[in-house]
Amino acid sequence: MHRIAFKMQLFPGFEEEYKKRHQELWPELQQLLKEATITDYSIFLDATTNSLFGVMKAEDKGKLDTLPSNPVMQKWWKHMTDIMETNPDNSPVQIPLQEVFYLP
Repeated sequence: MHRIAFKMQLFPGFEEEYKKRHQELWPELQQLLKEATITDYSIFLDATTNSLFGVMKAEDKGKLDTLPSNPVMQKWWKHMTDIMETNPDNSPVQIPLQEVFYLP
């Protein structure tokens, strides 16, 4: 099992909208993430900086590489471009975080 952590940046004033969109996460996106072997996925908000911190587990990291080309993922990314920092391909700007401690 691989543990993956990253941070993203939410635009100011969109905290509630970000929560709402994730509470209404599309079933086809949920299925896609599960098929990519993602489990135990959480996103945390630092309200003082609007930084988002994602933490997930994935059984097969190779399957994560297929997500960017999936039409469902591309549609979700486009759906989120108005509320967070994104790359030219609409994917969220993600900064990988290095693990420095783990207590199993």
